Amino acid sequence: MSMDAVNTEETNTDITNSVHQLADRARRASRILKRANRDWKDRALQAMASRIDENRAMILRANEKDLENGRANGTSEALLDRLKLDDQRIDGLIGALHELAGLPDPVGRVVRGETLPNGLRMRQVNVPMGVIGTIYEARPNVTVDIAGLALKSGNAVLLRGGSAALNSNQALVAVIRDALESVSLPRDIVISIDEFGRPGADAMMGARGKIDVLIPRGGRELIQRVVTTAKVPVIETGEGNVHIFLDASADEEMAVDILLNAKTHRPSVCNTVESLLIHKDAAVAPAVLKALSEAGVSLHTDDRAAALVPQLKTTPAGEDDWRNEYLDLDIAVKVVDDMDQALEHIRTYSTGHTEAIITSSLTASERFVAEIDSAAVIVNASTRFTDGGQLGLGAEVGISTQKMHARGPMGLAELTTTKWIVQGDGHIRK
Repeated sequence: MSMDAVNTEETNTDITNSVHQLADRARRASRILKRANRDWKDRALQAMASRIDENRAMILRANEKDLENGRANGTSEALLDRLKLDDQRIDGLIGALHELAGLPDPVGRVVRGETLPNGLRMRQVNVPMGVIGTIYEARPNVTVDIAGLALKSGNAVLLRGGSAALNSNQALVAVIRDALESVSLPRDIVISIDEFGRPGADAMMGARGKIDVLIPRGGRELIQRVVTTAKVPVIETGEGNVHIFLDASADEEMAVDILLNAKTHRPSVCNTVESLLIHKDAAVAPAVLKALSEAGVSLHTDDRAAALVPQLKTTPAGEDDWRNEYLDLDIAVKVVDDMDQALEHIRTYSTGHTEAIITSSLTASERFVAEIDSAAVIVNASTRFTDGGQLGLGAEVGISTQKMHARGPMGLAELTTTKWIVQGDGHIRK
């Protein structure tokens, strides 16, 4: 083995030990957090919101450094948009923390309970996971969302936010830890491991027994790397190849408004529509495609879709387009003969995130809802509503596309597990 290889191995071992030590510190902090009642946790959330507001200028300066680095490194506009913080987005983070403070505490909620025929009193209650690890990319807003959700649900959290948002995340984590200390909670409820880079993420993935659950949030490459590599239990948050089916009965004004919002409102996020399926008899299709094109959206079409708008510039769609999460002002467009073809296309290419139908037919909407097997199914509304904040969860740690424990936007309840409490009076089993 070469000396470089030996040094690299020793360095990785040191990083693994350091990350595991931080996980142990988070575990100790989580035990103290278990004693905190709702009022104590809500005061911490309010303190986080106040500290972020007070340090707004410092946070924005840190974020501008990340944006400058991103531009210098040729980062795409879509990723720069994810990375960007401004006053409006900081207001949104502050608002989400206040909203979390106003939500019921999920810890201690009784899922079910009864007195059994033998007199034993049984309850199943929500309890914190313990220590949550998160790996995400170029999304400083996630730092605040996850810290707030973890706190309210009684968990400590280890954050790996990626090099692209290093300065932003360092600023936010410092502010959050100060806020925790200001209400006499341990700073180690929130810990960043960004200083350890990718080896730090690898150490988190191997920290079975020290981290209770790992939640990746980002592109396909990141998520699949975590899912296939981690020894720690993983809640998979999938990429969003989101579909909208334009039914024959769709209203033109509604269809145009929904498609423009779903595609152009913030194209760099996972609940943005990426594929449009058009019923062959949908008279509103040309108006929808024209509106998208005029809004700067590139249309990747099959032959029949291109024929609907011969006056518009389109790009022939290939197999990759049906599978692509563009995260930009691009959309794949296909004409289908009927709902059967639409459903089959979605079953083939969907990532299980969100699918929507625009229709005036109750029968069509009911069939679509019944047969689509995705985390969220939407009728006559923008796919942008698949979002924890929009659905009243306060914020989200991600959108789960798996079917076990948590599915869809993951808010407070999804960051808890359950515990059985059985009380007797000297009962013995016969």
